[in-house]
Amino acid sequence: MAEFLHVKPGKGAAYVRTTMRNYVTGNSVEKTFRAGSKIEPANIVKETKQYTYKDGAQFVFMDLSSFEEFRLNASDVGDKTKWLKEGMDCNLLFWNGKVIDFDLPITVKLTVVEVDPGLRGDTAQGGSKPATLDTGAVVNVPLFVERGQEILVDTRSGQYMSRA
Repeated sequence: MAEFLHVKPGKGAAYVRTTMRNYVTGNSVEKTFRAGSKIEPANIVKETKQYTYKDGAQFVFMDLSSFEEFRLNASDVGDKTKWLKEGMDCNLLFWNGKVIDFDLPITVKLTVVEVDPGLRGDTAQGGSKPATLDTGAVVNVPLFVERGQEILVDTRSGQYMSRA
């Protein structure tokens, strides 16, 4: 369920307008239900797996207890590739035994590999400069951040949070 809105009109019965997203196809659909309706939830299981490596166009995750591998195509991973780092724990979502999506940790620790030097007196209230991280992502960081430092980044917004 992407979003919902409970509506109680002046006349008539209350209803709930929802926008739902299909995990398998990625399509969104709008549905309206009467208030009080029961909807059976999908049988989705969330399990923590470790991202181990990239094999060509596939990303390999492993269950550390059974050493079973799960592979996701680059198209399934999408924009999340810029935050994936080997050894990172991720939550994989399973439906009918098939991986349909995965969630990254909210914050990740990444290393700055390239950044312009911050010059003294650049700004009065602080400022930011672009920095390239070890995963290839580019994030705006404060002027005091230097090459080789580890920083924490919010994976939901892609913003710098703090030094690690």
